[in-house]
Amino acid sequence: MLSTILSLLLSITLIALGLIHFNWVLGGKWGFEAALPTNENGKRVLNPKKIDSLIVGLGLSAFGAFYLFQAIITAIEMPYWLSTYGGWVIPSIFLLRAVGDFKYVGFFKKIKSTPFAKMDIKLFSPLCLFMALAGYAIQLLGD
Repeated sequence: MLSTILSLLLSITLIALGLIHFNWVLGGKWGFEAALPTNENGKRVLNPKKIDSLIVGLGLSAFGAFYLFQAIITAIEMPYWLSTYGGWVIPSIFLLRAVGDFKYVGFFKKIKSTPFAKMDIKLFSPLCLFMALAGYAIQLLGD
């Protein structure tokens, strides 16, 4: 039961994040600037192109579908290797994101005064940590 609830939460969260990235591909601006790390002078350290947002959006949506299949679409059985390895790899990606690069991104970043860094410590990194822990819990509970 708990793994089903966690799977649904992850699915909704990941698909919503995927939709935000698709919005950027289509020219939307909402949240775009806040989602990009900058140095102390306000210069972006990442300059993603639309194709980058498309790839991330597709990945996030695929991760969301993975958890949706685990939660409610049990009529379609995933291959064992996918449910096993995917179930460990996906949360590991988010754990790595939460830890960060030790400079601009994650809980252990050095640059902490930029608008992105403040959002990262309040929202982005905690969300990634939640997604990692929830994904690991799903694997360990294995309802």
